[in-house]
Amino acid sequence: MEGKVDLLNMEIDELENFLISLGEQKFRARQIFEWVNKGVKDIDCMTNLSKPLREKLKLKAYINNFEIVKKLISKVDGTRKYIFKLYDNDVIESVLMKYSYGFSVCISSQAGCKMGCSFCASTGAGFNRHLSAGEMLDQVLTIKNDIKERIGNVVIMGIGEPLDNYDNLIKFLKLINHKNGLNIGLRHIAVSTCGLVPQILELSKENMPITLSVSLHAPDDETRRKIMPINDKYPLDKLIEACKIYTMITNRRITFEYSLIDGVNDSLEHAKKLTTLIKNMLCHVNLIPVNTVSNTGYKKSSRKTIQMFKNILEGHGIEVTVRRELGSEINAACGQLRRNIMS
Repeated sequence: MEGKVDLLNMEIDELENFLISLGEQKFRARQIFEWVNKGVKDIDCMTNLSKPLREKLKLKAYINNFEIVKKLISKVDGTRKYIFKLYDNDVIESVLMKYSYGFSVCISSQAGCKMGCSFCASTGAGFNRHLSAGEMLDQVLTIKNDIKERIGNVVIMGIGEPLDNYDNLIKFLKLINHKNGLNIGLRHIAVSTCGLVPQILELSKENMPITLSVSLHAPDDETRRKIMPINDKYPLDKLIEACKIYTMITNRRITFEYSLIDGVNDSLEHAKKLTTLIKNMLCHVNLIPVNTVSNTGYKKSSRKTIQMFKNILEGHGIEVTVRRELGSEINAACGQLRRNIMS
């Protein structure tokens, strides 16, 4: 791989410049782009390219190709958990979920995570590096080819903080949305963040109608900083202000993710504080029964508590859903299997 370029990581204009550097005609770029976005991994399979061009490509380029280390399939709801090995032998996770409206894939944006949220399984295995746009795209392509079905929705909520890998994230969004590629509409893509304020403001100017999901998980600084170290750098007043600016510029509704942890952030008082914090915002709250992760000591809130929390928010006119638990028996929460493999 050293000294070679990943064809899957290139936009059409980059491919055009690459072909010109090889002394080839740039119209071939679109053909190559279409091949790699079909999930083709062998340059020799690009049958509408001449053999001399294919030989040139093999000398200077490669196509990212994940090894599926492990695949677990839920017998309850059909959720699939994939462990992929990267070229440097690190591993990442992706999850395929089936809904009434079709298939959705949750992908990773980094090999590991720097953010240190205490309830998240990704925290335990450390951070190694960013994923390239091509590596993010290949998670979707590999799963699509494995199930032989169309992927209609993508959520970037797996291992890593997507906005910490900003440039590769934006490039990935352009690649997956391209009409000659997978052509997945940006309105069918959700990007998660734990609250990187400068990047939220930068994203608001990209003119990309994605869904922004903000991992809130607490309604006050005292509670939030105990479970999310990022709150020390970007406290709630700065985060909420950035979210309001985001919705004002994009006119897109933000989803606030709130993992309910028994005895930590799920009290009546927490619910009331949350309604005050986000009232009159263009938003939606997604309540998540926290995943049981070893060594955290956290437990999910009871059904009664979850319902109480939901009722309070709805009583103040805030739209709320409780996330359906998928793949619980195959450790489908992000980071759980990678953590086990890396430990």
